[in-house]
Amino acid sequence: MSRLGSGDPPIDISKKKAVARLEEAQQRLLRLRLLLGGQIGEQKIGPPLCCVFEGWDASGKGGAIKRLVAPLDPRHVRVSQFAAPTYDEKRHHFLWRFWPKLPGWGGMAVFDRSWYGRVLVERVEGFASKEQWSRAYNEIVEFERTLVHEGMIMVKFWMHVSPEEQLRRFEDRSGDPLRQWKLTDEDWRNREKRPAYEAAIEEMLERTDPTWAPWQVIPGNDKHYARFAVVEAVCDAVEAELTKRGITY
Repeated sequence: MSRLGSGDPPIDISKKKAVARLEEAQQRLLRLRLLLGGQIGEQKIGPPLCCVFEGWDASGKGGAIKRLVAPLDPRHVRVSQFAAPTYDEKRHHFLWRFWPKLPGWGGMAVFDRSWYGRVLVERVEGFASKEQWSRAYNEIVEFERTLVHEGMIMVKFWMHVSPEEQLRRFEDRSGDPLRQWKLTDEDWRNREKRPAYEAAIEEMLERTDPTWAPWQVIPGNDKHYARFAVVEAVCDAVEAELTKRGITY
C-alpha cells in the first residue's frame, strides 16, 4: 500500500484556524527549543535536534522550514541546504559532507535536502550506480541509528503534493517575476520522471523507517495545514524525548 496518499490534508480546516494553530505550535516550539539549549529550565543543555526535509519540487519545504524556524533566535538554529555534491565531496563517502552540519548537544539543525539524495535523485538520474544506491539504505539506517543512540532527536519529513497541485504551483511560479528563479528546466524534467521518483520514494519510506527515526509524510496540497503539521510534529518528538528522559517541560 502506498505511503504517499493523495496529498490532501486529513482534516478540513480554514486558513484562519490553521494560522492560529501554527502560532500556537510555534510558541510551544520556542519554549522547547530554549529548554534544549539550556536557556531556561534546570538542565544545562538537552539532546541535539535535527529536522530533515525531503519532498517533491514545489511541495512547500521552504515555506515549512521558514515557519519552523521563525519563532527561534537565529543563534539557536542552523539551516543547511544541500545541492549536488561538489568535486571534492564526491571524493569521499556520500555521508561525509553531512557530518559537519549535524547539531551537537544543545543545538538544533534543519536540513533542506539530505543524505536521502543517494536513494532518490542519484538513483533515478543515474548519478550513483545500482550497487551504490542499493547498499545506501543500510548505510543510512545505521548512520541514523548511531546518531539517535548517541542522543539525537531526529525528525524526518517527506513533503507530499499531488501531480495536479505541483503543476498548478509550477504554473504560478512561471508567471511570477519574483518567484521564477524557483522554477528550473530540471524541475520540469523531474516532473516527467514522476513515476520513477514515486517508486524510489516508496522504497525509501519502506526501507528507512525505523522506530528510532520514523518518517513523517506531510500532505502538502494545503500549505497552511502542512506548516502547522510540521511544527506540531517537531514539538511532539521533542516532548516525547524529554518525557523519556524525565525532564519537565
